[in-house]
Amino acid sequence: MTSAHNGGRRLLAVSAAFAAAALVLAGCSGSNNGSGGGGGAITIGTTDKITSIDPAGSYDNGSFAVMNQVYPFLLNTPYGSPDVKPDIAESADFTSPTEYTVKLKPGLKFANGHDLTSSDVKFTFDRQIKINDPNGPASLLANLDSVSAPDKTTVVFKLKVPNDQTFPQVLSSPAGPIVDEQVFSADKVTPDNTIVKGHPFAGQYDITSYDFNNLIAYKAYSGYKGLLGKPATDKVNVKYYAESSNLKLDIQKTAIDVAYRSLSATDIASLEGNNKVKVVKGPGGEIRYIVFNFNTQPFGATTPEADAKKALAVRQAAADLVDRAAIADQVYKGTYTPLYSFVPDGLTGATTVLKDLYGDGNGGPSLDKAKQALQAAGVTTPVSLNLQYNPDHYGPSSGDEYALVKEQLENGGLFKVNLQSTEWVQYSKDRTADVYPAYQLGWFPDYSDADNYLSPFFIKDNFLANHYDNPEVQDLIAQQAGTTDKAERTKLIEEIQAKVGADLSTLPLLQGSQVAIVAKGVSGADKTLDPSFKFRYAALSK
Repeated sequence: MTSAHNGGRRLLAVSAAFAAAALVLAGCSGSNNGSGGGGGAITIGTTDKITSIDPAGSYDNGSFAVMNQVYPFLLNTPYGSPDVKPDIAESADFTSPTEYTVKLKPGLKFANGHDLTSSDVKFTFDRQIKINDPNGPASLLANLDSVSAPDKTTVVFKLKVPNDQTFPQVLSSPAGPIVDEQVFSADKVTPDNTIVKGHPFAGQYDITSYDFNNLIAYKAYSGYKGLLGKPATDKVNVKYYAESSNLKLDIQKTAIDVAYRSLSATDIASLEGNNKVKVVKGPGGEIRYIVFNFNTQPFGATTPEADAKKALAVRQAAADLVDRAAIADQVYKGTYTPLYSFVPDGLTGATTVLKDLYGDGNGGPSLDKAKQALQAAGVTTPVSLNLQYNPDHYGPSSGDEYALVKEQLENGGLFKVNLQSTEWVQYSKDRTADVYPAYQLGWFPDYSDADNYLSPFFIKDNFLANHYDNPEVQDLIAQQAGTTDKAERTKLIEEIQAKVGADLSTLPLLQGSQVAIVAKGVSGADKTLDPSFKFRYAALSK
């Protein structure tokens, strides 16, 4: 899950990066067609908020959770795997280094009865790029030059950079849900109510009722012909909570069947002792990190005292002072682990560059190194730093996390941290408008590839909109995306992390697990908490 997206156009024809804000849980959409699995209706609770269920208008966890249930994808990840396979496609292959050709299954229909053809697919990707919403995922399509539909079931994607190893994954990402050209606007984001009324869904579920960020009712869609098969449960309801404390109370007394995102680590620990529920964990690609705005941070480019050398020293000193292990243990009770690079542990190409460059060299903090970094650059201390965090989007422990970060940065008197919080709806607007010199973000991958943690953050027009611009890093990112030799690509991914580690446009802190709490008698959570990082309601049954 992440924040909003800049969606700025990536001029460098870089890897069709992917980015994500997203993936987790939510719901939306509806129709009259339906019928799938059996079993009683399942009710899922979440605190994740939806911003828009138009795929062109959002790039966050809560919204993508809905999209995953109701829209069809050309390619998708089967249960238990991070690797994509054809979903509503029959086949998908590079037919030349710059042409990726997809053949659709015949006879596809949306839940409203409209035919789903190559024309809808072309419309889907053309509108993403045309709308280019600042909170949408258009930046993922940076490498897409054009889309053609030579016949009703054939789609040809023409790419700018040849052999783009990430493009098949991008088709399964937040940029990939296929929409109905008879329901959606070609040039602007379509309102949720218009979408729900139009039933333009052809995924595993349709939406039968939609009360924005309150309650969504789903019904299995019998016309889904994709990779994931028939849902285990015919009807699913998703209830949205303003407070995680209420979500905890409801799962504790089994007033709901499943709680997914976001309970505090303390709540999860207490529920592990409750014999009415089960805590299910799966591999997590979530990371938590601090973003520095290169214009407005102390000594940033647009400040009166602008000085690039001093600005870097401020970022280095912060990296020397943070104690990730303390945050992971004290705040998150081990549900998160320390993250020492930009690509999380477990993915091909991950390193520990931040452990090597900063702090005591073993992952711990070093006040002496922080002092040296600031002194060498001629920075007068204490440095005044405005640090922003979000209390509602990244879980209830964010306040404790950032109180501890403030304490760590102020150790030794090198920083004076002004800590402030803002609600998500405002936060997502402010952060791309240069309002915050340094701020909290979290990230959920759209797919399990290191590029997912590089392109969205470190290309020139990245979704952080933090004015970081290193042409050497941009060239390497474009290069790794088109490198077919796995060992060579891994070396490039390691090199990018080393260069970004020296620049510190972001300061990674933690890597998390996926956690769901399920009532006794509910099964399937372990099946969907997989390396695809997509929470699919269709796996659940009771």
